[in-house]
Amino acid sequence: MTGHAIVVGGGIGGLATAVALRRIGWRATVLERAPELGEVGAGMSQAPNALRALAELGLEAEARAVGVPTFSASNLRRSDGRYLQRAQPGDPTPLLGFHRADLHRVLLDAVPADWLHTDAEVTDVRQDGDGVTVVAGGARYRADLVVGADGIRSAVRTVLWPDAEPPRHLGRTAWLGVTDVAGLPGDLTGSVTLGNGDLFLIHPVSRGRAYWALLTAEPRADVRYDDEKAAALDRVGDWHQPVPDLIGATPDAAVIRTDIRELPPLPTYVRGRAVLVGDAAHAMSPDRGQGAGHTLEDAVVLAHTLATAPTVDAALARYDAERRPRDQATARGARSDGARTTSRAGQRVLAEMVRLMPAAVWRKGLAPDGNPTWRWRPPELPVRSS
Repeated sequence: MTGHAIVVGGGIGGLATAVALRRIGWRATVLERAPELGEVGAGMSQAPNALRALAELGLEAEARAVGVPTFSASNLRRSDGRYLQRAQPGDPTPLLGFHRADLHRVLLDAVPADWLHTDAEVTDVRQDGDGVTVVAGGARYRADLVVGADGIRSAVRTVLWPDAEPPRHLGRTAWLGVTDVAGLPGDLTGSVTLGNGDLFLIHPVSRGRAYWALLTAEPRADVRYDDEKAAALDRVGDWHQPVPDLIGATPDAAVIRTDIRELPPLPTYVRGRAVLVGDAAHAMSPDRGQGAGHTLEDAVVLAHTLATAPTVDAALARYDAERRPRDQATARGARSDGARTTSRAGQRVLAEMVRLMPAAVWRKGLAPDGNPTWRWRPPELPVRSS
């Protein structure tokens, strides 16, 4: 079965979906509301499950070329610099650190330019027995189905899932940044530092830079400061290096502030000929580093069901049955992890668990199949490139 899909959203999820559809011989029209295609944000890591999804999209080599091994999963520290757990020579490095823009470019380069439409904000989605019509940017687009890949504030979800609960604040906030690391002191191979109920994450990314994130409890949403960089430094300025220097070296305008939100679980990802992927379907807390990874998984599984099911309706039903339980279980786990790691009590428990855990058990968990989330393997796409 081949066809034509309208993909709403030109971020990582929308582009990955377009790449996957192209692999199976489908055509796609990608609608992006912004005037230019690009990725907003700082950095991320991708785990083995996500890297396998990229391989199934035919982009493993390109992704690895812009990714950097990060030891954030194996370097756990206290705010005074002491290591609770430290990577040793020869330890596995299952995670790759990315600047979001670099991974976005890898996907963008794999999508035909004439599939991409900017300044195309979706205002309506209409379905009938033969397919869907999407109204965007003053134009109408017609296809066999529409894929909502337009993020946590999805227009597709708003129109077709009017009964869905809005995203909810999880009582935490984050400061994010990317900066050059030349000359900065301290361990920049990747780490997580815990202290006073705050968490500081470091991932190396390409071109001699590091991505950092400071997460802390904040019961109120949308609290903002005139100087966000100073507010972040105020919390961790006396922590071990390179924490304060990473923040200090980041240009003021490049410090991003974002509240941590998730999408309450949906009862279905499918409404007729409309389907949701990525944050539009399952926006989750970042604490397991799986938001983008599960989005890549969604793209591969959706394409596989469309390539192998007898009808579009059957394909979408199978996609929903395969993806929703896994996505929502990971979202629950991420929410629980975040609640623990950004509370003083939770950090004390975690530190004691690490102290008691044999090193061999810890290192076994860092293997590519070291935990159930990482063990996921993609279905094989029947390649019929369009």
